[in-house]
Amino acid sequence: MTRVAAVDCGTNSIRLLVADADPATGELLELDRRMTIVRLGQGVDRTGRLAPEALERTFAACREYAEAIKEHGAERLRFVATSASRDAENRDEFVRGVMDILGVEPEVISGDQEAEFSFTGATKELTGRADLARPFLVVDIGGGSTEFVVGDDHVRAARSVDVGCVRMTERHLVRDGVVTDPPTEEQIAAIRADIEAALDLAEESVPLREAHTLAGLAGSVTTVSAIAQELPAYDSAAIHHSRVSLERVREISERLLHSTHAERAAIPSMHPGRVDVIGAGALVLLAIMERIGAREVVVSEHDILDGIAWSVA
Repeated sequence: MTRVAAVDCGTNSIRLLVADADPATGELLELDRRMTIVRLGQGVDRTGRLAPEALERTFAACREYAEAIKEHGAERLRFVATSASRDAENRDEFVRGVMDILGVEPEVISGDQEAEFSFTGATKELTGRADLARPFLVVDIGGGSTEFVVGDDHVRAARSVDVGCVRMTERHLVRDGVVTDPPTEEQIAAIRADIEAALDLAEESVPLREAHTLAGLAGSVTTVSAIAQELPAYDSAAIHHSRVSLERVREISERLLHSTHAERAAIPSMHPGRVDVIGAGALVLLAIMERIGAREVVVSEHDILDGIAWSVA
Protein backbone atom coordinates (compact mmCIF):
# COMPACT_ATOMS: atom_id res chain seq x y z
CA MET A 1 0.00 0.00 0.00
CA THR A 2 1.12 3.53 -0.79
CA ARG A 3 -0.50 6.42 1.09
CA VAL A 4 -1.22 9.16 -1.43
CA ALA A 5 -2.97 12.51 -1.50
CA ALA A 6 -4.72 14.04 -4.49
CA VAL A 7 -6.13 17.54 -4.88
CA ASP A 8 -8.46 18.50 -7.71
CA CYS A 9 -8.94 22.24 -8.04
CA GLY A 10 -11.76 23.07 -10.44
CA THR A 11 -13.78 26.11 -11.40
CA ASN A 12 -16.35 25.75 -8.63
CA SER A 13 -14.82 23.51 -5.98
CA ILE A 14 -11.54 22.18 -4.61
CA ARG A 15 -11.38 18.61 -3.33
CA LEU A 16 -8.98 16.43 -1.39
CA LEU A 17 -8.58 12.65 -1.29
CA VAL A 18 -6.13 10.87 1.00
CA ALA A 19 -6.08 7.12 0.39
CA ASP A 20 -4.05 3.94 0.63
CA ALA A 21 -3.58 2.59 -2.89
CA ASP A 22 -2.64 -0.94 -3.85
CA PRO A 23 -1.92 -1.04 -7.60
CA ALA A 24 -1.57 -4.84 -7.49
CA THR A 25 -5.20 -5.38 -6.41
CA GLY A 26 -6.77 -2.20 -7.77
CA GLU A 27 -7.90 -1.26 -4.27
CA LEU A 28 -8.17 2.35 -3.14
CA LEU A 29 -8.89 2.60 0.59
CA GLU A 30 -10.27 6.06 1.30
CA LEU A 31 -9.01 7.76 4.49
CA ASP A 32 -10.17 11.34 3.97
CA ARG A 33 -12.31 12.87 1.25
CA ARG A 34 -13.52 16.45 1.44
CA MET A 35 -14.81 19.22 -0.79
CA THR A 36 -14.94 22.99 -0.42
CA ILE A 37 -16.83 25.36 -2.72
CA VAL A 38 -14.35 28.16 -3.51
CA ARG A 39 -15.66 29.39 -6.88
CA LEU A 40 -12.10 29.91 -8.19
CA GLY A 41 -13.54 30.62 -11.63
CA GLN A 42 -15.62 33.57 -10.40
CA GLY A 43 -15.73 36.08 -13.26
CA VAL A 44 -12.98 34.40 -15.33
CA ASP A 45 -15.20 34.05 -18.39
CA ARG A 46 -15.79 37.83 -18.31
CA THR A 47 -12.46 39.25 -17.06
CA GLY A 48 -9.91 36.60 -18.02
CA ARG A 49 -8.43 36.83 -14.50
CA LEU A 50 -8.76 35.01 -11.17
CA ALA A 51 -10.44 37.36 -8.68
CA PRO A 52 -8.43 38.20 -5.50
CA GLU A 53 -11.27 37.01 -3.23
CA ALA A 54 -11.55 33.74 -5.21
CA LEU A 55 -7.81 33.14 -4.80
CA GLU A 56 -8.03 33.77 -1.05
CA ARG A 57 -10.93 31.33 -0.66
CA THR A 58 -8.89 28.73 -2.54
CA PHE A 59 -5.74 29.34 -0.49
CA ALA A 60 -7.75 29.05 2.75
CA ALA A 61 -8.96 25.62 1.63
CA CYS A 62 -5.38 24.65 0.70
CA ARG A 63 -4.20 25.52 4.21
CA GLU A 64 -6.90 23.26 5.68
CA TYR A 65 -5.95 20.45 3.28
CA ALA A 66 -2.25 20.81 4.14
CA GLU A 67 -3.10 20.04 7.78
CA ALA A 68 -5.11 16.95 6.79
CA ILE A 69 -2.34 15.66 4.51
CA LYS A 70 0.22 16.09 7.28
CA GLU A 71 -2.05 14.44 9.85
CA HIS A 72 -2.55 11.34 7.67
CA GLY A 73 1.12 11.15 6.71
CA ALA A 74 0.61 10.89 2.96
CA GLU A 75 3.85 9.96 1.17
CA ARG A 76 3.05 11.59 -2.15
CA LEU A 77 0.84 14.48 -3.26
CA ARG A 78 -0.38 15.55 -6.68
CA PHE A 79 -2.30 18.79 -7.20
CA VAL A 80 -4.22 19.11 -10.45
CA ALA A 81 -5.84 22.35 -11.57
CA THR A 82 -8.50 22.40 -14.24
CA SER A 83 -10.50 24.78 -16.39
CA ALA A 84 -10.46 28.11 -14.52
CA SER A 85 -6.71 28.20 -14.01
CA ARG A 86 -6.12 27.21 -17.65
CA ASP A 87 -8.00 30.29 -18.78
CA ALA A 88 -6.68 32.94 -16.37
CA GLU A 89 -4.05 35.57 -17.24
CA ASN A 90 -2.82 35.71 -13.63
CA ARG A 91 -2.47 31.96 -13.09
CA ASP A 92 1.16 32.49 -11.91
CA GLU A 93 -0.22 34.08 -8.76
CA PHE A 94 -2.32 30.96 -8.18
CA VAL A 95 0.69 28.66 -8.76
CA ARG A 96 2.89 30.57 -6.29
CA GLY A 97 0.21 30.53 -3.60
CA VAL A 98 -0.32 26.77 -3.86
CA MET A 99 3.42 26.05 -3.79
CA ASP A 100 3.87 28.17 -0.66
CA ILE A 101 1.09 26.29 1.17
CA LEU A 102 1.37 22.69 -0.07
CA GLY A 103 4.93 22.51 -1.37
CA VAL A 104 3.96 21.19 -4.80
CA GLU A 105 3.34 22.95 -8.07
CA PRO A 106 -0.23 22.71 -9.33
CA GLU A 107 -0.33 20.98 -12.68
CA VAL A 108 -2.56 22.91 -15.05
CA ILE A 109 -3.53 19.88 -17.10
CA SER A 110 -5.02 19.73 -20.56
CA GLY A 111 -8.59 18.73 -21.20
CA ASP A 112 -7.37 15.40 -22.57
CA GLN A 113 -5.44 14.62 -19.38
CA GLU A 114 -8.45 15.65 -17.33
CA ALA A 115 -10.56 13.22 -19.34
CA GLU A 116 -8.09 10.36 -18.80
CA PHE A 117 -8.13 10.84 -15.02
CA SER A 118 -11.92 11.08 -14.97
CA PHE A 119 -12.28 7.86 -16.95
CA THR A 120 -9.90 5.91 -14.71
CA GLY A 121 -11.54 7.15 -11.53
CA ALA A 122 -15.07 6.47 -12.72
CA THR A 123 -14.69 3.09 -14.40
CA LYS A 124 -12.13 1.21 -12.29
CA GLU A 125 -14.96 -0.25 -10.19
CA LEU A 126 -17.40 -0.68 -13.09
CA THR A 127 -15.35 -2.74 -15.55
CA GLY A 128 -16.24 -6.06 -13.90
CA ARG A 129 -20.00 -5.38 -13.74
CA ALA A 130 -22.00 -7.81 -15.92
CA ASP A 131 -25.06 -5.52 -15.88
CA LEU A 132 -23.21 -2.60 -17.49
CA ALA A 133 -22.44 -2.92 -21.20
CA ARG A 134 -19.34 -1.43 -22.76
CA PRO A 135 -18.12 0.89 -24.10
CA PHE A 136 -18.59 3.50 -21.39
CA LEU A 137 -19.19 7.18 -21.99
CA VAL A 138 -17.88 9.07 -18.97
CA VAL A 139 -19.18 12.62 -18.70
CA ASP A 140 -17.62 14.94 -16.10
CA ILE A 141 -19.71 18.12 -15.82
CA GLY A 142 -17.55 20.68 -14.07
CA GLY A 143 -17.87 24.37 -13.35
CA GLY A 144 -16.05 25.65 -16.43
CA SER A 145 -15.84 22.66 -18.76
CA THR A 146 -17.30 19.24 -19.48
CA GLU A 147 -15.17 16.23 -20.38
CA PHE A 148 -16.42 13.43 -22.64
CA VAL A 149 -14.53 10.13 -22.66
CA VAL A 150 -15.41 6.93 -24.49
CA GLY A 151 -13.56 3.71 -23.73
CA ASP A 152 -13.60 0.10 -22.60
CA ASP A 153 -10.69 -0.71 -20.29
CA HIS A 154 -8.81 2.28 -21.62
CA VAL A 155 -9.68 5.60 -23.22
CA ARG A 156 -10.60 5.36 -26.90
CA ALA A 157 -11.41 9.03 -27.49
CA ALA A 158 -11.77 12.15 -25.34
CA ARG A 159 -12.72 15.80 -25.68
CA SER A 160 -13.09 18.72 -23.29
CA VAL A 161 -15.48 21.55 -24.16
CA ASP A 162 -15.99 24.90 -22.44
CA VAL A 163 -19.47 24.26 -21.10
CA GLY A 164 -19.95 23.97 -17.34
CA CYS A 165 -22.47 24.96 -14.70
CA VAL A 166 -20.62 28.10 -13.53
CA ARG A 167 -19.63 29.26 -17.01
CA MET A 168 -23.19 28.85 -18.35
CA THR A 169 -24.70 30.57 -15.32
CA GLU A 170 -22.33 33.55 -15.50
CA ARG A 171 -22.62 33.85 -19.27
CA HIS A 172 -26.40 33.69 -19.55
CA LEU A 173 -28.12 34.09 -16.17
CA VAL A 174 -26.28 36.99 -14.50
CA ARG A 175 -27.69 40.49 -14.94
CA ASP A 176 -26.05 43.46 -13.14
CA GLY A 177 -24.10 41.04 -10.97
CA VAL A 178 -27.18 39.10 -9.84
CA VAL A 179 -28.39 35.68 -10.99
CA THR A 180 -31.84 35.87 -12.62
CA ASP A 181 -34.31 34.19 -10.30
CA PRO A 182 -35.81 32.23 -11.97
CA PRO A 183 -34.34 32.41 -15.51
CA THR A 184 -36.43 33.50 -18.47
CA GLU A 185 -37.25 31.08 -21.29
CA GLU A 186 -34.92 33.11 -23.54
CA GLN A 187 -32.03 32.66 -21.09
CA ILE A 188 -32.66 28.92 -20.84
CA ALA A 189 -32.77 28.67 -24.63
CA ALA A 190 -29.42 30.51 -24.86
CA ILE A 191 -27.79 28.02 -22.45
CA ARG A 192 -29.26 25.13 -24.41
CA ALA A 193 -27.88 26.55 -27.67
CA ASP A 194 -24.36 26.76 -26.16
CA ILE A 195 -24.62 23.18 -24.90
CA GLU A 196 -25.79 21.87 -28.28
CA ALA A 197 -22.91 23.65 -30.03
CA ALA A 198 -20.48 22.09 -27.52
CA LEU A 199 -21.96 18.65 -28.15
CA ASP A 200 -21.44 19.17 -31.88
CA LEU A 201 -17.77 19.91 -31.13
CA ALA A 202 -17.42 16.87 -28.88
CA GLU A 203 -18.93 14.60 -31.53
CA GLU A 204 -16.29 15.67 -34.04
CA SER A 205 -13.73 13.55 -32.16
CA VAL A 206 -15.65 11.37 -29.68
CA PRO A 207 -18.21 8.76 -30.83
CA LEU A 208 -20.72 9.67 -28.11
CA ARG A 209 -23.56 7.59 -29.55
CA GLU A 210 -21.52 4.36 -29.66
CA ALA A 211 -21.51 4.12 -25.85
CA HIS A 212 -23.77 1.58 -24.14
CA THR A 213 -23.38 2.90 -20.58
CA LEU A 214 -23.40 6.58 -19.58
CA ALA A 215 -21.50 7.34 -16.36
CA GLY A 216 -22.02 10.82 -14.93
CA LEU A 217 -19.57 12.53 -12.58
CA ALA A 218 -19.21 15.64 -10.43
CA GLY A 219 -21.48 17.80 -8.32
CA SER A 220 -24.21 18.65 -10.82
CA VAL A 221 -24.83 14.96 -11.55
CA THR A 222 -24.57 13.74 -7.96
CA THR A 223 -26.93 16.50 -6.80
CA VAL A 224 -29.48 15.49 -9.45
CA SER A 225 -29.26 11.92 -8.12
CA ALA A 226 -29.77 13.10 -4.53
CA ILE A 227 -32.86 15.05 -5.62
CA ALA A 228 -34.15 12.08 -7.64
CA GLN A 229 -33.90 9.86 -4.55
CA GLU A 230 -35.45 12.58 -2.34
CA LEU A 231 -32.62 12.12 0.16
CA PRO A 232 -33.06 13.95 3.49
CA ALA A 233 -29.38 14.98 3.26
CA TYR A 234 -26.50 14.50 0.84
CA ASP A 235 -25.47 10.84 1.18
CA SER A 236 -22.46 9.71 -0.87
CA ALA A 237 -23.13 6.01 -0.25
CA ALA A 238 -26.71 6.28 -1.56
CA ILE A 239 -25.61 8.35 -4.56
CA HIS A 240 -22.60 6.25 -5.64
CA HIS A 241 -23.64 3.92 -8.50
CA SER A 242 -27.28 5.04 -8.33
CA ARG A 243 -29.17 5.21 -11.62
CA VAL A 244 -31.38 8.08 -12.74
CA SER A 245 -33.72 7.76 -15.72
CA LEU A 246 -33.93 10.25 -18.57
CA GLU A 247 -37.51 11.11 -17.56
CA ARG A 248 -36.43 11.89 -14.00
CA VAL A 249 -33.49 14.03 -15.16
CA ARG A 250 -35.83 15.96 -17.46
CA GLU A 251 -38.33 16.52 -14.64
CA ILE A 252 -35.64 17.67 -12.18
CA SER A 253 -33.98 19.95 -14.75
CA GLU A 254 -37.32 21.66 -15.47
CA ARG A 255 -37.98 22.05 -11.76
CA LEU A 256 -34.57 23.57 -11.02
CA LEU A 257 -34.64 25.97 -13.96
CA HIS A 258 -38.08 27.30 -13.05
CA SER A 259 -37.57 27.59 -9.29
CA THR A 260 -36.38 30.49 -7.16
CA HIS A 261 -33.14 30.68 -5.20
CA ALA A 262 -35.07 30.06 -1.97
CA GLU A 263 -36.82 26.98 -3.40
CA ARG A 264 -33.55 25.46 -4.60
CA ALA A 265 -31.80 26.28 -1.31
CA ALA A 266 -34.58 24.49 0.57
CA ILE A 267 -33.79 21.15 -1.11
CA PRO A 268 -32.28 19.07 1.75
CA SER A 269 -29.42 17.59 -0.29
CA MET A 270 -28.40 20.89 -1.95
CA HIS A 271 -24.95 22.27 -1.13
CA PRO A 272 -25.21 26.07 -0.60
CA GLY A 273 -22.47 26.63 -3.18
CA ARG A 274 -24.50 24.90 -5.91
CA VAL A 275 -27.82 26.72 -5.45
CA ASP A 276 -27.23 29.27 -8.23
CA VAL A 277 -25.50 26.95 -10.72
CA ILE A 278 -27.37 23.63 -10.40
CA GLY A 279 -30.02 24.54 -12.99
CA ALA A 280 -27.42 25.01 -15.72
CA GLY A 281 -25.59 21.85 -14.61
CA ALA A 282 -28.77 19.74 -14.75
CA LEU A 283 -29.52 21.12 -18.23
CA VAL A 284 -26.07 20.05 -19.45
CA LEU A 285 -26.77 16.49 -18.24
CA LEU A 286 -30.23 16.45 -19.83
CA ALA A 287 -28.94 17.69 -23.19
CA ILE A 288 -26.23 15.00 -23.24
CA MET A 289 -28.71 12.21 -22.45
CA GLU A 290 -31.12 13.42 -25.14
CA ARG A 291 -28.32 13.74 -27.71
CA ILE A 292 -27.04 10.16 -27.26
CA GLY A 293 -30.40 8.52 -26.53
CA ALA A 294 -29.40 7.40 -23.02
CA ARG A 295 -32.30 5.95 -21.01
CA GLU A 296 -30.42 6.40 -17.74
CA VAL A 297 -27.21 7.72 -16.21
CA VAL A 298 -25.09 5.71 -13.76
CA VAL A 299 -23.89 8.19 -11.14
CA SER A 300 -20.39 7.90 -9.72
CA GLU A 301 -18.88 9.59 -6.70
CA HIS A 302 -15.49 8.39 -7.94
CA ASP A 303 -14.10 10.65 -10.60
CA ILE A 304 -11.07 12.70 -11.57
CA LEU A 305 -9.92 12.85 -7.93
CA ASP A 306 -9.67 9.04 -7.75
CA GLY A 307 -7.93 9.01 -11.13
CA ILE A 308 -5.36 11.51 -9.85
CA ALA A 309 -4.79 9.33 -6.77
CA TRP A 310 -4.17 6.29 -8.99
CA SER A 311 -1.70 8.27 -11.09
CA VAL A 312 0.28 9.07 -7.93
CA ALA A 313 0.23 5.44 -6.78
